[in-house]
Amino acid sequence: MIRMFRSEWMKIRRSVIWLLVAVSPLIAALFGLFGLKKGGEDFPWIEALSLMSVLHAMFFLPLLTGIYAALICRFEHTGGGWKAILAAPVSRTQVYVVKFVIVMLMLAATQLLLLIVLLLLGLSHGSAEGIPWRELASSFIGGWIACFPLAALQLFVSVAFQSFAAPLAVNVVLTLPNILVANSERFGPYDPWVQPMLAMIPRDDTYGYGAFNLPMETLFGVVAGSFVLFFVVGWTYFARKAV
Repeated sequence: MIRMFRSEWMKIRRSVIWLLVAVSPLIAALFGLFGLKKGGEDFPWIEALSLMSVLHAMFFLPLLTGIYAALICRFEHTGGGWKAILAAPVSRTQVYVVKFVIVMLMLAATQLLLLIVLLLLGLSHGSAEGIPWRELASSFIGGWIACFPLAALQLFVSVAFQSFAAPLAVNVVLTLPNILVANSERFGPYDPWVQPMLAMIPRDDTYGYGAFNLPMETLFGVVAGSFVLFFVVGWTYFARKAV
């Protein structure tokens, strides 16, 4: 397994994927900077977190999940890469698990960078005290955990389609209706593209409608169930896939 992680690292260490990690945090920071209300001595941490989470978790995080999965599989779809990697003394389960873990590590790097940007934004306002660490940790870790089902689904799609554009097109089409689906208390919790936003946005009266009313326990119960379903389906397909 360690050798496989090293192999994947060699593939992506000089890839454009590292530029993509910084895209969403930087854009979300600008959105938060210009969207914050002026005035007041203390930096509005929760308000900034809400503003940045809406843009980041509603659009960029789902899109990046699909892009990371597609890029991780792109190398194997070209030049008989699947045959080469499966000719090594490794199992298909190991290959699939390693690729999934790489996608989740890239998402963790994205979340960590966004947290750093938010902290720098607050510190630049001279607010070194009163940082709501509990709320920040709950938001960023929760958003990352909520990406598990989507990452499993996107990895499945990226393995199934040889075209790099096909899984991305599917991802974009299903990401755009996020704000509408999130307003539905009935369907929102079950949409993998909406779950990261529901987990990241702070729980207060600002978003007290639709699926935002859903208890976190229920949300993560749905996340866990859908992750197991998507991962098992994707792994089963890959285990039987002809290469």
